[in-house]
Amino acid sequence: MGTLPVHVPVLARTAVEMLACSPGKVVVDATLGGGGHAELILERIGPSGRLIGIDWDERAIELARQRLRSKPNLTLVRDNFRNVATILDRIGQAGIDALLLDLGLSSFQLEEPARGLSFKLKGPLDMRMDTRLNTTAADIINTYTEGELAGIIGRYGQEPSARRIARAIIRERAKRHFRTTTELADLIRASTARQGKHTRIDPATRTFQALRIEVNSELDNLKQALNDGIPLLKSRGRICVISFHSLEDGIVKRGFARAARDCVCPPDLPQCACGKRSVLRILTPKPLRPSHEEIAANPRSRSARLRAAEKLRQESIT
Repeated sequence: MGTLPVHVPVLARTAVEMLACSPGKVVVDATLGGGGHAELILERIGPSGRLIGIDWDERAIELARQRLRSKPNLTLVRDNFRNVATILDRIGQAGIDALLLDLGLSSFQLEEPARGLSFKLKGPLDMRMDTRLNTTAADIINTYTEGELAGIIGRYGQEPSARRIARAIIRERAKRHFRTTTELADLIRASTARQGKHTRIDPATRTFQALRIEVNSELDNLKQALNDGIPLLKSRGRICVISFHSLEDGIVKRGFARAARDCVCPPDLPQCACGKRSVLRILTPKPLRPSHEEIAANPRSRSARLRAAEKLRQESIT
């Protein structure tokens, strides 16, 4: 079988605590990854509980199956976590006690050059988390207009030099098609040489983030997972989301706030006409962050933010 790739899950014990995992609980790990969180959850829920692990990355499912081994109370599903409601309906699970979304990349994903996720490793400009997706990063770089590229890089990468980078890509691709990660990364560094002089991160970081988000529709997936996942929770069920950049965290913060709010009528109405009642109690007014010790042991955890909430009643959010 060989040695399994090592992936250290971020805020693992904190997440399991916030999910209130205990014997007999039904838990969904909707972003299974290497199975690190799932392993801890299985220990807590015991043989009387049930864990449903979801990931659309075929390699992640394989690794988790090897790590967790076959258990009667473990169900692994290869699918997009945005389809969590459909998945649970398909396997006959009516309600759940806890839902975990860890939005970070696994180490094995970053360190496999063929995936094209790292600007440090030479590989194809792919970036698909699910190889069944049609569009790759190369398709975007080689076919999108300058305005489209600048919009994506600026919006999803929060890159101040988005227009400059997009212009450089258009100019260069008139001579050749972009095929590899290092070709693109080198161009970005060259086109932002002066602007990136005093930054601590590689100039290619934000553009690669933006392309990955676009290829995989990551923000839309997250919104859908929250909208459909919260109603699946039983009363007093818990949801926990670990995000790694402000765009993700903002979606989670707003989604929780919306579900935790009662009336959403315009403020000038004399009385409530919508009838909306809050369905969540927010457990983390401010996101929890990794400790100094965890960051020292796993530098990739430094940007992680964990938000958690508890279901108040068995009602759908509107």
